[in-house]
Amino acid sequence: MVREKVRVATRTLQWKCVESRIDSKRFYYGRFILSPLMKGQAETIGIAMRRALLGEIEGTCITRAKSEKIPHEYSTIIGIQESVHEILMNLKEIVLRSNLYGTCNASICVKGPRYVTAQDIVLPPSVEIIDNTQYIASLTEPIDFCIGLQIERNRGYRIKTSNNFQNGNYPIDAIFMPVRNANHSIHYYGNEKQEILFLEIWTNGSLTPEEALHEASRNLIDLFIPFLHVEEENLPFEGNQHISTLPIFTLHDRLTKLRKNKEKIELKSLFIDQSELCPRIYNCLKSSNIHTLLDFLKKSREDLMKIEHFCIEDVKQIRSILEKRFEIDLPKTKIH
Repeated sequence: MVREKVRVATRTLQWKCVESRIDSKRFYYGRFILSPLMKGQAETIGIAMRRALLGEIEGTCITRAKSEKIPHEYSTIIGIQESVHEILMNLKEIVLRSNLYGTCNASICVKGPRYVTAQDIVLPPSVEIIDNTQYIASLTEPIDFCIGLQIERNRGYRIKTSNNFQNGNYPIDAIFMPVRNANHSIHYYGNEKQEILFLEIWTNGSLTPEEALHEASRNLIDLFIPFLHVEEENLPFEGNQHISTLPIFTLHDRLTKLRKNKEKIELKSLFIDQSELCPRIYNCLKSSNIHTLLDFLKKSREDLMKIEHFCIEDVKQIRSILEKRFEIDLPKTKIH
């Protein structure tokens, strides 16, 4: 087991593994932290990461057994201690790791008397067994035990259906999830204004908790990529009204692009929550119905000074951001 003292970063967002252990070949544990986070962010990230860890990571498992000598799932075979159903349940528990795409075939062909374990499965090169000692069946007599297997890589959980039992093919409940469990918790500090997110991950050994964290993060990001490629075009709504899609770049990138192309800046579609204003100033502006950059420029410095809880330093900060990031100065008089 590895333990490290938790040190809270105060400037840049960082993650670290603070505990890791291997309880067995099929049971890995890892505990991670992410900090520093603003209030509310830990819950947002924690919920999303838990769902991604449990539902978005692909795994490999045996999904079907094939044997023409087996009459039905609940039959017994002379010379085999287990029933067919028990053998299928044991095959369900075999943990595999692969870079497989789609399905492939494997097989078991041994002669008794002997124990049959995962080591007896003949696999394609793209698949490996995590624990060769996993038990499958016990042959009590000198009989041949030969079955074909179908292996598949997928995600989530798939339950077998009764109508799939045909021609000696027996589907197996498929648990494709390498992550067996995931929890998150939150620690508050700095007068509860900042948070540390703790993530606990248990895996079946086909992935380490750190690998699972990386893969879940990539898959979660991939789900949001389409939003970064939305074309800026008008969308029709009821009543023949039209609105423009929200800008997909940061406020600074959007203004820079428009200036280079000598286009008119659509100030009304540039929102103040895309700037670097501190939460207090942002909340003051929102309470005064200032939501976009155009709303900014409709207010003079004197107008801003009339906002409740506003001071001259706040006006200076706004002016500095406008000049530094957008090359725009706060007007002394209103823009109509």
